Amino acid sequence: MGNTPTATDLTTQHLRSEIAAERRALADLLEHLAPEQWEAPSLCSGWRVREVAAHMSLGFRRSLPRVLWELAKAGGSLHRMTDRTARADAAAFPAGDLARFLRDHADHPWTPPVGGYIGALGHDVVHGLDITVALGLPRHVPDPRLRILLDHVTPKSAKFFGADLDGVELRTTPGIAAADAPAPAASSPGISWSFGSGSSLTGSAQDLLLVAFGRKLPPCRLHGAHAARFTHP
Repeated sequence: MGNTPTATDLTTQHLRSEIAAERRALADLLEHLAPEQWEAPSLCSGWRVREVAAHMSLGFRRSLPRVLWELAKAGGSLHRMTDRTARADAAAFPAGDLARFLRDHADHPWTPPVGGYIGALGHDVVHGLDITVALGLPRHVPDPRLRILLDHVTPKSAKFFGADLDGVELRTTPGIAAADAPAPAASSPGISWSFGSGSSLTGSAQDLLLVAFGRKLPPCRLHGAHAARFTHP
């Protein structure tokens, strides 16, 4: 609906433009965080905001051979490698540099090992939400970016990110925010989306995107019989 691109509109140029805009927006946000916010926990288990920000720029700062070397050091475990590098880089760089890396590399053509530019957009959007949702900041990801990512949620991607959606249908609630969520977190009336089958789990588009990427959310943002399953205690 509206200006939301269709699948045939998703050219490399369009995706890279959305990625660059997302990185610049997140750099703006990071530059204005208070020192205590950098040390606060994110939605990524075990990582503070600082580790998430460090991880987001890994692909810009380290060459592929260096990343492969780090992966070998981690015994081939991608999770162990990303955790080690995020913690090391979070300790090595001041907050201002971590924000600057995103801005300076907004147009960098990095993509993750799978997923191409849609995967890169998902990486930036979801990790940005890992920060803003955990901090309770009222940032609403632009609808076209959310739509691109929601339309590419699949059973395979959900499994890859550790999202157990068995017996659950994710369904947006357009125009309705979670009880304690800032108003901008509500789904736009233009986003109507569902995925899976079973008992409905409803929420804003960006909150359900986080669920599809294996995250647990703060209380009162999701609704349905299985809401507690996807909510932090």
